[in-house]
Amino acid sequence: MKLPLIILPMTCLALAISSAVQASSHREAPFITENPKVDATDFYAFRSYEPGREGFVTLIANYNPLQDAYGGPNYFSLSPDAIYEIHVDNNGDAKEDLTFQFDFSQRLGNAGKGLALPIDGKNVPVPLTNIGPILANDHANANFREFYTLNLIKGDRRTGEAIRAKQADNNRSFFAKPLDNIGGKTFSTQSYEDYAHTFIQPVRLNGCPANAQIGRVFVGQRKDPFAVNLGEIFDLVNTNPVGATDGEADALADKNVTTLALEVPIACLKGSGEGIIGLWTTASLPQTSSLLEEPKNLKAKSSTGPWVQVSRLGMPLVNEVVIGLPDKNRFNASQPKDDAQFIDYVTKPTLPVLLSALFGVEAPTVTGRPDLVAAFLTGLKGVNANGSVGEMVRLNMNIQPTAQAAQKNLGVAAGDAAGFPNGRRPGDDVVDAELRVAMGLLCHLGLNLCTPEQAVSGQLPYTDGVLQTAEPFKASFPYLNTPLAGSPN
Repeated sequence: MKLPLIILPMTCLALAISSAVQASSHREAPFITENPKVDATDFYAFRSYEPGREGFVTLIANYNPLQDAYGGPNYFSLSPDAIYEIHVDNNGDAKEDLTFQFDFSQRLGNAGKGLALPIDGKNVPVPLTNIGPILANDHANANFREFYTLNLIKGDRRTGEAIRAKQADNNRSFFAKPLDNIGGKTFSTQSYEDYAHTFIQPVRLNGCPANAQIGRVFVGQRKDPFAVNLGEIFDLVNTNPVGATDGEADALADKNVTTLALEVPIACLKGSGEGIIGLWTTASLPQTSSLLEEPKNLKAKSSTGPWVQVSRLGMPLVNEVVIGLPDKNRFNASQPKDDAQFIDYVTKPTLPVLLSALFGVEAPTVTGRPDLVAAFLTGLKGVNANGSVGEMVRLNMNIQPTAQAAQKNLGVAAGDAAGFPNGRRPGDDVVDAELRVAMGLLCHLGLNLCTPEQAVSGQLPYTDGVLQTAEPFKASFPYLNTPLAGSPN
């Protein structure tokens, strides 16, 4: 009886408390399980470490989790009924000052009629996404394509001024998304990565300062960047939590995700917050949706009414393992400025007590857990605190990026100030870091939040057994790796 109970609090607590966590958020609330296309899985924000791009910040929002590469014939489009947004608080009030809004559309081949084959004197539409090889400059064989627009909204996301971004090289107001990695035969004349690379576009962010408008954007399928012992964690942490840091299998090693990646000049993001910004991503759907009795082409429902937020992600796994089940849908609909309603989940955590009773370790004894409040709601003083209270990824843009080869996977705790919890990079192993923070690691760092005596188990080497480092990732935008191919597999 004791072993499962021991393990459950360890992971939940670990995944719950760090401020810039790097963990996937898959199916974390009841409603979102019905809507995977708007399920945010990971959110990253970091100073660009690609050589020559140090003056930029990279924002990456991943959606539509647990994609099997062979998921045909329709694969993994984003929802044309939704809007996907990345929000920036740059003055320390936990409200968005800038919003980057992605809006998607879908198009059938053959001018919207669908590709067809002549059979017995009649052109019959085909059931497949493509009917031949695909090239970056030749989508004639594609039966389905996705496009998107990008708006920069200043002020309130719903009432602020929306300014359309343009392709910087041709001034077009729309961008194309590559097909998912269907397989080696579809992309037989051009490697998938070469094909996808052509969809990295220079973007003119109208509304930013004149000298800080040109960034880059990419939306497309990527290999899931997160590494975690996911199945065993949710089987009451059915693993050794103090074992080898690389002793378990990555449950997401065979999964892809859909990435929204945006590289933004630092000067575009700066406000009055002395270079420290708070960030999070959301997805919203129209309030009213009606199924069409007679669906036509790609449209099966009619949607109207104001936008309603259904997904929210800043510090991942918060909703999965911190917020109580009755509040999970509400958290997904909420905003950082209103996070006082969830404060008891941080200041009165029960999981450390369970660890103490069942795992033979001692829970931190400090009242109100000021270490967790700092990590979860305010940022760390001297690192990324910006005066606001609310759950966000906080990034101090004044701290220089660390070159990929020199990055420490435990970030600030390992002496790498450009890593977690100062933003979040793909190679930050925050699952392991979170396990240690959960049991009071911050009490041992001289932050005056609590004392080592109040967290005697705060330096134990907890781990999920899956190692995350910067080394496997790309060293250039959009940093995430080529998605796994559906064939051969």
